[in-house]
Amino acid sequence: MDPFTEERRFFVVAAAVLIIGVTGGCEKGQTLAPSAQDAQVVAVEQRDVPVADEWVGSLDGFVNAQVRAQVPGYLVRQDYKEGSAVRQGDLLFEIDPRPFAAVLAQAEGALAQAQAQLGKAELDVSRYTPLARDKAISQEELDNAVQARLAAEAQVASARAAVDQARLNLGFTRITAPVDGISGLIRAQVGDLVGPTTGALTTVSTVDPIKAYFPISEQAYLGFRERKAGAPAIPAGTTFELTLSDGSKYDRTGEFYAIDNQVDGNTGTVRVVALFPNPDGLLRPGQYAKVRAVVNVVKGALLVPQRALTELQGSYQVATVDAGNHAHIVTVRTGAQMGAQVVVESGLHPGDRVVADGIQKIKDGALVNPMPYSTAEPAK
Repeated sequence: MDPFTEERRFFVVAAAVLIIGVTGGCEKGQTLAPSAQDAQVVAVEQRDVPVADEWVGSLDGFVNAQVRAQVPGYLVRQDYKEGSAVRQGDLLFEIDPRPFAAVLAQAEGALAQAQAQLGKAELDVSRYTPLARDKAISQEELDNAVQARLAAEAQVASARAAVDQARLNLGFTRITAPVDGISGLIRAQVGDLVGPTTGALTTVSTVDPIKAYFPISEQAYLGFRERKAGAPAIPAGTTFELTLSDGSKYDRTGEFYAIDNQVDGNTGTVRVVALFPNPDGLLRPGQYAKVRAVVNVVKGALLVPQRALTELQGSYQVATVDAGNHAHIVTVRTGAQMGAQVVVESGLHPGDRVVADGIQKIKDGALVNPMPYSTAEPAK
């Protein structure tokens, strides 16, 4: 007999014996139990959830007063330090007052002359009145004297108005701060010819409190109104938080102040204004900041960890675990994100158990070994 044939017969017999031995160790109809896969599981949490919105805004003074010259003339003096705090009425600039002082003196002279003319007219009326009564002069002469007195009175009134205007113009040569606030940089130099048409010399901004302007979408505006008919776009009592451009959080909260009366047709947004206290002057007009506020509270919201969600073709899924520890893949509709948790609007019920981490490894119907969920980030 061929030795190779004997060798092959030996291996076939050995394999058959091995198979019989293995199958013989199991009872008839018994199958191997599938192994359970470890998975961190957490119960769906139900609680009231505050919903916050965040917008990019810009800061502006509560009042931004432009300081302008009201009379033409040469700027002869700057009386304030740029960027310093000023009080209403503080002297900022001086315009050469000499031309205006001369005009005032001329107006005062014209007033004195008009008053002299009025005095003479009054004397004429006083003298002509008894003479006309005694028929010593004609009534016409008395009437002329009376009319002359009226003309003199009008002349005096006109001359007095000219004096007031000249005095006012002379006062305008001293340019003062119109409001309390922070003064800006000067936009003209001493020696420049300035006037009403030369633009602002500087600005004074009231920065305590300071305004924060930010846009809300038209949809958000309508959402506020839908939740409560006739309600303001921002609920009364809303508290605003401010995050500065360096990422630091401003240590004082703001309050709602006003909303614009129209929607911007280019952006589809409505401008809202919040007021923030600024006693230290840290905030300045023109700064950019993020404005954040809680605008709604979702009652009885269902929350799951964000890590429990997996995205598939634009929808989100979670793996629930039933009483028999079998996993089931469920499609859910999500809402607002609250830190590391996400609001689930449909697809789950309070108390449902979901796989909090590793859903990508879980198949529908798979047996899992539930383990407590750890919020710590996995080591990398």
